[in-house]
Amino acid sequence: MMKNEKLINLIKAPHISEKSTLVAENHNQVVLKVQDHATKQEIKAAVELMFNTKVEKVRISNVKAKLKARMRGPAGRRPGWKKAYVTLQEGQDIDFMGAE
Repeated sequence: MMKNEKLINLIKAPHISEKSTLVAENHNQVVLKVQDHATKQEIKAAVELMFNTKVEKVRISNVKAKLKARMRGPAGRRPGWKKAYVTLQEGQDIDFMGAE
């Protein structure tokens, strides 16, 4: 039971952008924001557990933190995060919008 809770907490949210939408339509992939310490095997297990789908492979990308200039005061920094490209097996689908 504890392992399932750990796996569920690995996935933070789907990453919705123009690029992720194109990837989803053309390559049967889903882009997710995940915990910084998540591994490919853990992400695969979490997606299969949460969405009841079969995962073919997982690719991971670390998004670097960005510096943001300020008009006054010190410069700020946006936090870095980890992004996972999850390729689903043929015929599998994840619908985040909930529309039928």
